[in-house]
Amino acid sequence: MMQRRDWIRRGLALAAGTLAARCGFAQPRQPLVEVWKDPHCGCCNDWIRHLQAHGFRVQAIDSGNAAMRQRLGMPPALASCHTARVEGYVIEGHVPAADIQRLLRERPAALGLAVPRMPIGSPGMDGPEYGGRRDPYDVLLVQRNGATRIYASYPGSAVHASGSDHGAHGAAPSGQANQADAAADDWATGEIRRIDAAAGKITLRHGPIPSLDMPPMTMVFQVRDAALLQGLQPGMAVRFRAQKVGGAYVVTDIKAGP
Repeated sequence: MMQRRDWIRRGLALAAGTLAARCGFAQPRQPLVEVWKDPHCGCCNDWIRHLQAHGFRVQAIDSGNAAMRQRLGMPPALASCHTARVEGYVIEGHVPAADIQRLLRERPAALGLAVPRMPIGSPGMDGPEYGGRRDPYDVLLVQRNGATRIYASYPGSAVHASGSDHGAHGAAPSGQANQADAAADDWATGEIRRIDAAAGKITLRHGPIPSLDMPPMTMVFQVRDAALLQGLQPGMAVRFRAQKVGGAYVVTDIKAGP
């Protein structure tokens, strides 16, 4: 008798599930976000975790960020460290999940959303290493002709980076006792984590970069000239200069030594 009742319960549950699916009551699949990024970009990975925590499915492609940005029509002036696509919209940079969810609800006639560059306090750029600092930034709704308007605004805070000696993905490199001197002559210190000579990129775990108002973190930089990478190798302590060029962070000079 008990076995028969179990079979009846299972049959009723299966029938109810089938009916719900046919009537459109089944649980909808969460939106899939495709993300093009560098495999060693720590803040990109943190942004992906932010999306996943808010119910998005994510497929990460560890290459082709710049090429996909161009292919999808996102203006270079709005560039950040990763480019994404969700349900026909382009997402550039550290856009909060709530704004992507709003975009998918409202479905405006637009290319997508962008948070240019990498503002501190945006999702993926809001870890404890930033000491509670939050810079003001806007989420931009980008039209297909490149025009933009503010879609959401996030205020900053009065708290500044604490100068912690921990990078975004582990302790900042050793040899930072001379950090004040490095700041004085516009040089920053770091440790090489990876070199991609073919792409002209270098991954650095670095201390503060005062000229860029950037706290300690691990980040992928482009290099001004591939020749700068000659003689360098992962694990090496370096001093370097960097600039922001067209939304990208570019190493202009680099040499071995603390």
